[in-house]
Amino acid sequence: MKTRTVIFVSDGTGITAETLGNGLLSQFEGIEFHHVRLPFVDTHEKAQHSLERIKAIREHDGARPLLIMTMMDAKISATIRQSDALVLDLFEAFIAPLELELGTRSSHTAGRLHGHSHREYANRIEAMNFALAHDDGISDRKLKNADLILVGVSRSGKTPTCLYLSMQFGLKAANYPLIPEDFERERLPDTLLPYRDKLYGLTIAPEQLQRIRQERKPNSNYAALENCRYEVAAAERMMDRAGITYFDMTARSIEEIAVQLLQAVRKED
Repeated sequence: MKTRTVIFVSDGTGITAETLGNGLLSQFEGIEFHHVRLPFVDTHEKAQHSLERIKAIREHDGARPLLIMTMMDAKISATIRQSDALVLDLFEAFIAPLELELGTRSSHTAGRLHGHSHREYANRIEAMNFALAHDDGISDRKLKNADLILVGVSRSGKTPTCLYLSMQFGLKAANYPLIPEDFERERLPDTLLPYRDKLYGLTIAPEQLQRIRQERKPNSNYAALENCRYEVAAAERMMDRAGITYFDMTARSIEEIAVQLLQAVRKED
């Protein structure tokens, strides 16, 4: 497999550069990308140091690195462009056409995307605390305040999905694992029944579930393929019987599932 180094350079956190850059790179199969992050390059001195890093990477790899940057300062940007790399300036690609279309200059201020209002920031922190307090069925207190409650078999992706929903969208997301007792009764836990309108499910292919569980508890009944098949089938029957919408995690990322859940919640609002 080919390998290439991709360097994310920004005068801020670099989250925007990495998010957009990864979206572009995901279109190229058969290449393994080694990521290097250079955030907060907001002075001439830091830009010069970054040039040295990029040069060292170029010499080590024997190939030009891919350099994806979001840089608002034109002088610092010009310094970075001196590097022997394929430079993709994401802001330059989009800001100039937008200025022309809107007939106004942009603020050219770094970090605007992440500068949330105090209220929005507080809401996200509150949502994260809620997700952690209601992870894996730890507590059923204040479930009435949840925006959604995820159910599914153990290791189907409930926790990371809830945390992503809280961090990115400020949703109060709880999750509840389906356990052997639930499968024996063939119905959802009584605790969740009052919140049926907030329930959504996650499912996953038994083979993938087996691989995940095998890493956690090798050679256990918990990780056995036969048990995984039984639990997934039983969980899907329960969710079908209860009329719960559920999403398959097998071939989708957490980000994709989170957006689908967000759309489902807002549609019902």
